[in-house]
Amino acid sequence: MAYDRYVAICKPLHYGSLVGSRACVQMAAAAWASGFLDAVLHTANTFSLPLCRGNAVDQFFCEIPQILKLSCSHAYLREILSLVFSVFLGFGCFVFIVLSYVQIFKAVLRMPSEQSKHKAFSTCLPHLAVVSLMVSTGMFAYLKPPSVFSPTVDLVVAFLYSVVPPALNPLIYSMRNKDLKYGVKRLFLYMLLKHQ
Repeated sequence: MAYDRYVAICKPLHYGSLVGSRACVQMAAAAWASGFLDAVLHTANTFSLPLCRGNAVDQFFCEIPQILKLSCSHAYLREILSLVFSVFLGFGCFVFIVLSYVQIFKAVLRMPSEQSKHKAFSTCLPHLAVVSLMVSTGMFAYLKPPSVFSPTVDLVVAFLYSVVPPALNPLIYSMRNKDLKYGVKRLFLYMLLKHQ
């Protein structure tokens, strides 16, 4: 999405040639392949760990830190290498997003029209907000010190970075649709009037 926004705002005349169907397929294939490789590494490492502290995790899905708490093995090296790969992969994506948005904001701030600036910011800021939510809560979940342990906090943080961003994506990308905006306003007004 960051690349799409970058090309649309910074190189609008070249959009058709830079973000064609071939480029979209290549970007999707790279994202799926890297995600699949990351998942296979973690799954293989996780299933190879012996569990001696039961098999019930304090989450609504199995996360690596929760499973590592159940392991009695000292073979964390493989899992740490997998986590390093994940951090490297995530950091690479994060740097790419940040650099794209720096270029976007530089281009937007040079625009003479306030209406153009508003349109560009309204296109970019929802995506940036969802990415920021996912990255900040994910970093908190995986990088918090062990002394900050609370099953409730872990559950809320896991929910925030794994469920909320995918749930918000369809809403964010369709909010530019006037019919959807009108429907949401009518729903809120109906709910407001119903409760009065």
